[in-house]
Amino acid sequence: MTPSKSEIKLIRSLAKRKNREENGLFVVEGEKLVQEAIESGWDIVAVFTTDEIGEDLMSRITLLSSPSPALAVVRIPKPTSFTSPDLNILSLALDSVKDPGNLGTIVRLSEWFGINTIYCSDNCVDVYNPKVVQSTMGAIFRTKVVYTDLTKLIDELQGKLPVYGTFMNGNNIYNESLPKGALVVMGSESEGISPDIESLIDKRLAIPSFSISEKCSESLNVAIATAVICSEFKRSSV
Repeated sequence: MTPSKSEIKLIRSLAKRKNREENGLFVVEGEKLVQEAIESGWDIVAVFTTDEIGEDLMSRITLLSSPSPALAVVRIPKPTSFTSPDLNILSLALDSVKDPGNLGTIVRLSEWFGINTIYCSDNCVDVYNPKVVQSTMGAIFRTKVVYTDLTKLIDELQGKLPVYGTFMNGNNIYNESLPKGALVVMGSESEGISPDIESLIDKRLAIPSFSISEKCSESLNVAIATAVICSEFKRSSV
């Protein structure tokens, strides 16, 4: 199937969040990801391959820096009823994470560590951003990402579920006894956890540096830090 001029215009417009939300559509690129989209049971609107439309036309509809052999237009699932974090498992909350690669990697990590739901503040990068989708490596089709008011969410959890946050001056995570059920808040790449949410955190955690170099970075990338945090929670609760 060859895309029409109007279809090309629509696909190109889906690079912007506003247009994705207005049309209820997003783009998946790459043979593996397109196949995962098809197998996920999500509503596939159209699939294009270079074998069918040629490389020149594929280069006109790609939203990535270079075209892939396959591209699919997928319908964004309708939001289901809001569910609070399960009190017996680990959940993640992301506060103002803006980098698409970081969010995509965290979605992928969440699937690896058996985390079913990620709660994102409304100012986080859109999970259907093309670079986020690419970075999830297909985990986007199996992990629930919910955009919500984190302050309200955490406030409602007070006394029900321990809420952890990551800080440079927190307690050494390797010295902590971590529960099976908890909500862990990860802050933005540049500013960390916002003051409003910081005031609601029950326990502050830090990942210590063991570097002997004076030039060592002051903090870890948020996706890398999330991997360490999730690993420690899972190890401690086994």
